[in-house]
Amino acid sequence: MNRVTINLDKLRHNIGIIRGWMEKHNASWTVVTKVLCGHTDTLRALQMLGVRSVGDSRLDNLRAIEEIGQDFESWYLRVSDMSSVENVVRLADVSLNSEISIIKALNEEARRTNKTHRIVIMIELGDLREGILPGSLIDFYQQVFQLSNVEVIGIGANLGCLAGAVPNVDQFMQLALYRELLELKFERSLPIISGGSSAVLPLLLDNQLPKSVNHFRIGEAIFLGTDLVNGGTLPGLFDDAIILEAEIAEIKEKGLVPLSETTSMTPFEASQPDTDLSPGQRGYRAIVSVGQLDTDIGGLVPVESQFQVAGASSDVTVINIGDGPGGLKVGDSIKFKLNYAALLRLMSGKYVRKEVHPSLDRFDDNLPQSQLLGVAPAVETVVEDTHG
Repeated sequence: MNRVTINLDKLRHNIGIIRGWMEKHNASWTVVTKVLCGHTDTLRALQMLGVRSVGDSRLDNLRAIEEIGQDFESWYLRVSDMSSVENVVRLADVSLNSEISIIKALNEEARRTNKTHRIVIMIELGDLREGILPGSLIDFYQQVFQLSNVEVIGIGANLGCLAGAVPNVDQFMQLALYRELLELKFERSLPIISGGSSAVLPLLLDNQLPKSVNHFRIGEAIFLGTDLVNGGTLPGLFDDAIILEAEIAEIKEKGLVPLSETTSMTPFEASQPDTDLSPGQRGYRAIVSVGQLDTDIGGLVPVESQFQVAGASSDVTVINIGDGPGGLKVGDSIKFKLNYAALLRLMSGKYVRKEVHPSLDRFDDNLPQSQLLGVAPAVETVVEDTHG
């Protein structure tokens, strides 16, 4: 059986470590759950752990979060489009925005439903993704502050998400200066600077971030432990809290190098050839019943370091496992660590089963009371208590 296994104890550990980093910086944070694709068992486990602020980029996932309980503060992390305004106001407490026409539409919908919708204005700082240009800040905020049912709670930026630009201290100093400028100009408080994603954590750990950067949106580091700047794993975190177990459908000794001329005319990008292999060399190959239709095969790393992914079709993946079967047989599973792209494809797809371990009942029974104190203070707490 093919399955994604989600180790709740390791997730609890990663959350606890990151919570400590946030507390040391006197910052709040939102757990980004979009890679879970609305997986309710994992969302319930996060709720058990005291997570109260979650962010997602799909409205269907926010609906799943809403169904679990009303004690989540929800952030909509994809900039809103006009057709989604009604649902954004209904499902999200906070949204990220960069277009004045959208913000005005959010205001009208919030006014119609007798709500106040909170927003963070995104500023372009070099990743060339969403965000207003710094030169238009004053005019932009002049318009936003006139709206009756939208509350601007801060400014933010996305770095390291699209263009691969490595976040640097100067960019966050700019954010701090922009907030100071806006507060002085309009005599309005902007309580938070939302500093971005897991890509910012190396700067946080090196004590390079200004204290005024007091909110973070963290996902990949929780679920995969990834150090997005330096490579590898962030200190103290597990990189195998979520793994793929793929069932072996065939295992045989075969040639490891194609006997005939190869072509690039394949539907998927071929694996890089192993230059250590020579023509005629043989070894054991296992075929597992997971393919490109299920996940990004390039993002799979066998837990057994001597195994090597040789290639994949839409339906199966071939693994070189060595000079012998090593005790493996048909029906056994090979385990893989995942990068973000591979995990996202697996969780969004319908073909591979997803399981949490231990079960939620056992997990709940083993939670210490201190674990229920919460890891992500709501934004209201930040507004009252934290100002850079």
